[in-house]
Amino acid sequence: MAQAKTKNTRNSSEPAIPPRLIRLGREVLVIALAALTGYLLICLVSYSSTDPGWTSTGDGGPIRNLGGRFGAWFADLFLHAFGYSAYLFPLIFGLLSSRILKNRSAPLSPQVRAVHGLGLVLTVFSACGIGFLHFNASGSTLGFSGGGWLGLVTGGWLLDTFGSVGATVMLLVALVAGISWALDISWFTVMDRLGEEAWKWSERAKVWLAEMSDKTRGARSRRQRQESVAEIRREREHKEPPRIEPKIKTAKEGVRIQQEKQASIPLFIDGKAPQGDLPALKLLDQPEQQGGGFSKETLEMMSRLVEKKLRDFNVDVTVVSVQPGPVITRFEIDPAAGVKASQIVGLSRDLARALSVVSVRVVENIPGKTYIGLEIPNESRETVFLLEGLASEVYESSKSPLTVILGKDIAGEAIVSDLCKMPHLLIAGTTGAGKSVCVNAIVLSILYKATPEDVRMIMVDPKMLELSSYDGIPHLLTPVVTDMQKAANALRWCIVEMDRRFRLMASLGVRNIVGYNRKVEAAISSGKPLDDPLYEPIPGDETPAPKLGKIPYVVVIVDEFADLIMVVGKKIEELITRIAQRARAAGIHLVLATQRPSVDVVTGLIKANIPTRIAFQVSSRADSRTVLDQMGAEQLLGHGDMLFLPPGTGFPIRVHGAFVSDQEVHRVTEELKKSGAPEYLEAVIDSSALGAAVSSSESDEAGSGEDDPLYDKALAFVTETRRASISSVQRHLRVGYNRAARMIESMEAAGAVGPLENGKREVLAPEPTE
Repeated sequence: MAQAKTKNTRNSSEPAIPPRLIRLGREVLVIALAALTGYLLICLVSYSSTDPGWTSTGDGGPIRNLGGRFGAWFADLFLHAFGYSAYLFPLIFGLLSSRILKNRSAPLSPQVRAVHGLGLVLTVFSACGIGFLHFNASGSTLGFSGGGWLGLVTGGWLLDTFGSVGATVMLLVALVAGISWALDISWFTVMDRLGEEAWKWSERAKVWLAEMSDKTRGARSRRQRQESVAEIRREREHKEPPRIEPKIKTAKEGVRIQQEKQASIPLFIDGKAPQGDLPALKLLDQPEQQGGGFSKETLEMMSRLVEKKLRDFNVDVTVVSVQPGPVITRFEIDPAAGVKASQIVGLSRDLARALSVVSVRVVENIPGKTYIGLEIPNESRETVFLLEGLASEVYESSKSPLTVILGKDIAGEAIVSDLCKMPHLLIAGTTGAGKSVCVNAIVLSILYKATPEDVRMIMVDPKMLELSSYDGIPHLLTPVVTDMQKAANALRWCIVEMDRRFRLMASLGVRNIVGYNRKVEAAISSGKPLDDPLYEPIPGDETPAPKLGKIPYVVVIVDEFADLIMVVGKKIEELITRIAQRARAAGIHLVLATQRPSVDVVTGLIKANIPTRIAFQVSSRADSRTVLDQMGAEQLLGHGDMLFLPPGTGFPIRVHGAFVSDQEVHRVTEELKKSGAPEYLEAVIDSSALGAAVSSSESDEAGSGEDDPLYDKALAFVTETRRASISSVQRHLRVGYNRAARMIESMEAAGAVGPLENGKREVLAPEPTE
């Protein structure tokens, strides 16, 4: 222990070298090694075989080696000894200097230094062998192989022993191992770093390529926009502007309105006052001066915009004509060859968004033209007044008492139709779309055209609000019907009256109500009125047969027949269908309106017999197809905007409905009530008054309970089979469902069967005896 203390005392007494001096010494050594590396590399590069050296005395000339005589000797010796591997020695000195610089404060252990030295030796030997095998320099200035003397010995022995391939593999393995030991590196780490760098460079390349692609696309887009602008400018300079049709301000006035303007008294058709006065046109609101639609410049700009937007979707069209109207403007476009109308239909919403409008309706077929129509709403819509249609010449010149005004078309022309030719009308649309206003316009059109002698009406108003204003006018056959059971009776009365009229016309040999009235009026004018051929006198009664007179048209107006179907049932559909099928010649016509255009209300049977339809705005394409059998009504604007499907055509006409205010309706109805009291027929809504006149088509439903002639057979079938089901009775007796149900209910009331429990009835009556 004393010796250890003495040793520690001796070590601590020795002066330590300052770290700063050690660091300076290392730096000086690094600089010297770096200089030596450069010098040796210059000597090797500037080697010349004519200089004196280890293997030759030279040619006696000046030394050409840049390192002088020592450099010539060094280069000659190392190149002949190691071949091209001699260039490794300057590299070894350079690596040694970098190693010293990196390990300033951490000296290497002897074991590490030994491994590094072994690695250098292995690297030099393997490099010389590879140089001998694959870099033969026999024709060069070296005079020996590319591996020098060392490569000749190492490579030659390996070549003789293992062959060329074996020697090459062994030397490559030795080279890789020597470099790893000499430089203290891991090849797996090197590969990882190389992979990371390659990944980084690939990512940078992707970013660069994306940037270049964006720049290229941007330049291409700018070039295309410039070309598009230039093309549009060229088209504007050389292309003819679309033809803008003049807007029709007002329809040509008829004689009646002109005479009313000259006098303050109401006038009548043909200057004669028939029984029952026609209301004066002054009772209706006068049209106001309105300014709406687009200017000519705006229409031209929109035409070009339509062409451009469609061209953006690869649809090439040309706007050839523009037709401004009171509510919408129609652009007639000529599609290029190969462009389908369905492509433009599919772009209607995109066009509406591009033109900043609510909707764009595409008319695929315009009758009489080869163009496609685009209907675009105006900036401000005009109001279409009923007086404009009633005062028009086309309405006044019509001789039919059922002439109706619907409104104006897109060109501003009055749309006048004849209910006799329809002969029935179906109106459908959502709430607030304009159905009730359209019904009022139809009613007032008839009231301004016909007297009570010409037309009588039956009005059904389930809402008890829409048609109540007409209660009490002389044109009504019965007060406005609000009870749905009475409404069903009114339809049954129409069937009875239809059959009676058919018998009358058959007895006179005429085909329709027009021929009948003409023949009756001719007989009255000649002083020989015709007797009623259907008169059946009571035995013993000598009263002569009544004389035939003119029979009026009958118009049945149902404001909401969906409620009628819900309350009364599907029987209403059969009644409506029978009237629609046969009542045209008898002068009985239906006007049905509903706000539920679903398939359970507007059935296929009703549509098949009522081809004339009006569709206001609906909520979906399915509803539009239900009413019109085609789409389009879902794109309407509401507030009277409609599609009118005339009889005998499959192309709907866009009509802007005539507006009728409540004040106008009240003024007209009050004026009519002053002209005379209505003559009601009790039989219209009284089911007992119909009696046995109900048609045979209803016999299946007539009667109930024990009064049914088949009741005994049904009771016998139930007691024999012990099955009291409606379907079995229906199949066995071949009767309708409702009739069979009434017989089963009568059996229950009589105690023959029990009540319905879990879908079955117990048969209480005993089985019949033999």
